[in-house]
Amino acid sequence: MAVLGPTNTGKTSYAIERMLGHRTGIIGLPLRLLAREVYDRIVAIRGPSVVALVTGEERIVPPRTQYWVCTVEAMPEGMGADCVAIDEIQLCADPERGHVFTDRLLRYRGLHETLFLGASTMRGSIAALVPEVHFVTRERMSELTHIGQKKISRMKPRSAIVGFSVENVYAIAELIRRQKGGAAVVMGALSPRTRNAQVDMYQNGEVDYLVATDAIGMGLNLDVDHVAFSALSKFDGRRMRPLAPNELAQIAGRAGRGFKSGTFGTTGDAPALDDGVAQAIMDHNFTPQNKLNWRNHALQFGSIDRLISTLEVSPKEERLVRAREADDLKALKTLGQLDEVYARCTNGPSVKLLWDVCRIPDFRGISSAEHAALLESIFIDLHQRGEISEDWLARQVKRIDRTDGDIDALSKRLAFIRTWTYVAQRKDWTRDESHWRGATRVVEDRLSDALHERLTQRFVDRRTSVLLRRLGQKEAMVAEVSDTGEVTVEGEFVGKLDGFRFRADKGAGGAEEKTIKTAALQALAPQFHLRADRFYNAPDTEIDFTEQGGLMWGASAVGKLVAGQDPLKPQVEVFVDDVAGPEVVQKVQRRLQHFIDRKVAALFEPLLALSKDETLNGLARGFAFQMVENFGIIPRARVAEDVKSLDQDARGALRKHGIRFGQFTIFMPLLLKPAPTRLRLVLWSLSKGLSEFPEAPPPGLVTIPVDAGAPEGADTMSGYRNAGTRAIRIDMLERLADMLRSENSRSGFEAKADMLSITGMTLEQFADLMGGLGYHAEKAERSKVKPVTEVMPKAGEAKADTPVMDANAAPEGAITESPAPDTTAEIADAGVAPIAETPVETPEVAAALPETSAEEILPGTAPDADVAEVEMEVFYTFTWGRPARNTGNPRRSNDKPRGKGKPSQGKGRKGGPKGDKGNKAQNFSARPPKKEKAIDPDNPFAAALMGLKDSK
Repeated sequence: MAVLGPTNTGKTSYAIERMLGHRTGIIGLPLRLLAREVYDRIVAIRGPSVVALVTGEERIVPPRTQYWVCTVEAMPEGMGADCVAIDEIQLCADPERGHVFTDRLLRYRGLHETLFLGASTMRGSIAALVPEVHFVTRERMSELTHIGQKKISRMKPRSAIVGFSVENVYAIAELIRRQKGGAAVVMGALSPRTRNAQVDMYQNGEVDYLVATDAIGMGLNLDVDHVAFSALSKFDGRRMRPLAPNELAQIAGRAGRGFKSGTFGTTGDAPALDDGVAQAIMDHNFTPQNKLNWRNHALQFGSIDRLISTLEVSPKEERLVRAREADDLKALKTLGQLDEVYARCTNGPSVKLLWDVCRIPDFRGISSAEHAALLESIFIDLHQRGEISEDWLARQVKRIDRTDGDIDALSKRLAFIRTWTYVAQRKDWTRDESHWRGATRVVEDRLSDALHERLTQRFVDRRTSVLLRRLGQKEAMVAEVSDTGEVTVEGEFVGKLDGFRFRADKGAGGAEEKTIKTAALQALAPQFHLRADRFYNAPDTEIDFTEQGGLMWGASAVGKLVAGQDPLKPQVEVFVDDVAGPEVVQKVQRRLQHFIDRKVAALFEPLLALSKDETLNGLARGFAFQMVENFGIIPRARVAEDVKSLDQDARGALRKHGIRFGQFTIFMPLLLKPAPTRLRLVLWSLSKGLSEFPEAPPPGLVTIPVDAGAPEGADTMSGYRNAGTRAIRIDMLERLADMLRSENSRSGFEAKADMLSITGMTLEQFADLMGGLGYHAEKAERSKVKPVTEVMPKAGEAKADTPVMDANAAPEGAITESPAPDTTAEIADAGVAPIAETPVETPEVAAALPETSAEEILPGTAPDADVAEVEMEVFYTFTWGRPARNTGNPRRSNDKPRGKGKPSQGKGRKGGPKGDKGNKAQNFSARPPKKEKAIDPDNPFAAALMGLKDSK
């Protein structure tokens, strides 16, 4: 009986049912995968004790076997079974294996019933070659519809995408993993164990897509709704050729099982199907197969040459064509050329043994020469020893028994072990058949499991697959957020919640990331509200701002500062995902605005108090506005005229707010602390519209390197003044200015130890600093004078320790407190010159020094210095070098240069051009006397000034 019809007609199920109706039966199937599937079905019905499975690499034969499930090549010869069934009989036309199916069609019969199952295209050939046959036509149980070309990204679930090479299958599977969450992979080269594991993953719904070769066209029953061809041609072992319409139909017919309709089409780079081809597939109307491949079965083993000649006999029936040279015949010809092999084949049994060896499939697929070399070793062992050497076989199996490596490495090992699995199945080829069958099976199973794991790891993203499925079901998903912000949805890790923004897992990309984010945000909606409530009630200590204007909640960025209309009232821009909703956005924004408003109020309290002081009026109020506008720090040169215009009352009112009128800078010392400085830089950068904010200097440093790339004014806002290659803190600069006032800058002076101490600089660094302040530094060398560390007392006087500090040895990093506000610079504003301190040599000290003459002591050396070992020292002489006007250099408080721009000098008895009282020059003028400025009662020198005034 020939049961013919398209796919999904239930032909295989019908054959199983008929076979089980007999006492014994044999069914031949085209694939090892399909044979295993049918075996499992029959075992489920009759039990394993009466069902055998025989393939090239697997042999399960119970003692009481009644039903044999085999691949067509492995069907046992000469066994009288009541029922024989051969599936996919249309493969008689296959150029590779067609001669085997044709042989079964012509010669294999059951005692009571023979079934040929296949496509209707075989009707004419079967009728011509098997005249007594009875035909049964079965109709497809569901409709098959062509829907044209479709992108993989738009492929609906439960679809199978078909490729015709391993590379193509892997590329498509990788693309589907990224876009759809993953796919199962089915190829004929997979072991049944790997293939079943992949199919189960698809059938169970873990993935919704299947990527396969044309192996799925051979009767595999899968829950597929749509079949898409990624190519319309394939390599058949010799050349690339287009697929025939009946071949396309065999694969497309996998869509729709039972009474469920299916669809087919193309995808990827495959062109759209021709309308005629598509219609033929839907109508199951194809060109009949009138030519079947054939090879002589009546082989003669008298010699190798005789065997080859019988294999190459041409058929006499016109419907039969001689099969092209198969791998086994090619191997026979190659080995027949080897002298040793030819010499051993002297009789029928040896030639038959050689033929059996040549029929070992080339599972490895390395090359014909490699395969022939392996067959040669096996044949010589069998012919010489009667069995394969166990030591050699053990080494071959052990070399393959490794589960490390990637998919390609494991696939190659699986192909290699299939060779030894096939060898182990052959009777009498090994000493202990059961051992080697078990050993090779264990290795194959281990490699199969490892390959399944690698395929799953590479081509399946379970997380995305689960989330896509739940999104499709439109059910509410449960999200959990850990203390560290890790988000899991339905038990799958999807990313982290950073503040109020979701960060998808970095391992995801493209469509996968989009899917994860969609599912996560949908599930996170309730979490956003809970987190917003917790944030709103969080203390200010948990919130902070960065030096670039970011707003942080712990380690999470929740917003940033933006410029407002008032520099001291910045606005807030929040970082909240849209899915959180406007309520969450408003709550986060209010909390951040409260935080920054309180931070400004706390750190800039003196400045805000100044802006709100309504008692200030006139010039004082204008000057206060400038201070607020400049965040409490203004270079004096910029407001020189305004400062000169302020009377003492105005200055006193401003000083009550902590303003110090320094010689270089007008500033509020309280705002120089690290915290206000850090915030001031941020607010100033916002007001200037900078894209990158300058960072605050580390706290506690008197000088820092000058940042050449910093925007103009950044040094002032940092609380420093650029001078040379380094910048000095403005309060320390004012202390230095106080010291410089007592020096004679016209004739020159050297740096004192106190000057180096407060700056924390070396002498060279200090010279550079002075150059930046407008002084000229002249470098020179001289003999170093050893300091006098001890004065010898006179007879009868106690010894006194008088240490002397080396002026050139400044302690590094020395930082001292600033003097009280309004010191020398303010005295200058009041019209009183500072008092210089002049060292006085007491008679006691003079008497203690030894008497020496000028001839005995060289200048610059100690009395006991060794002239031969003179030590030189570097020193600098600083003189005033007139700088450009209005650059913030040392000036008097009214910003008028004194003595052609030099700083004011000390006034000793012989300390300058003004001389003492007796030599005071008279000033004649026609102008009325200038009104004296009122003395500020808040000035710390007010009492002294009043005394001077009264003594006039």
